[in-house]
Amino acid sequence: MLLLVGIIGLSVFIYSIREDAARLAAYGYPGIFLLSFLAYATVLLPAPGLLIVFAMGSILNPVGVALAAGAGATLGEFSGYLAGFTGRAVIERSAKYERLSGWMKKNGPLTILVLSAIPNPVFDIAGMTAGVLKMPVPRFLLWCWIGETIKMLVLAYGGASSLRFLL
Repeated sequence: MLLLVGIIGLSVFIYSIREDAARLAAYGYPGIFLLSFLAYATVLLPAPGLLIVFAMGSILNPVGVALAAGAGATLGEFSGYLAGFTGRAVIERSAKYERLSGWMKKNGPLTILVLSAIPNPVFDIAGMTAGVLKMPVPRFLLWCWIGETIKMLVLAYGGASSLRFLL
């Protein structure tokens, strides 16, 4: 329960500094990694990570941006997994949990891959569901990283292409 309270506190803190977070991108790939980590460590609160990836894709190598952002986002998403692992009773009452739980039990890795590869607010609940169902941590992190990196590649290349289009 203490870990769950800590994760909620971290989410509120990150949400409160979201406007200052854009300055981290000035530090290149490490800044993108850290910004993505912070943006995705929030549980159910929006943070500006995707816009930074799009913008930085036009400045730095899009593959490097995607790899840094994908790794940071994956580690950030682990907070949702931990919230589910420790806060089982709170999460199991959700209708979305019931649906995701069925998908996760049948095709856990594919569910994590697909939901992490598309920008959507449902992935926080999917990460929590993976935690509740005790999906092995390496499996969760691997499939989440693949999905997050795919999403970040699309965004970074979108940013790079938009700059070429405007010039």
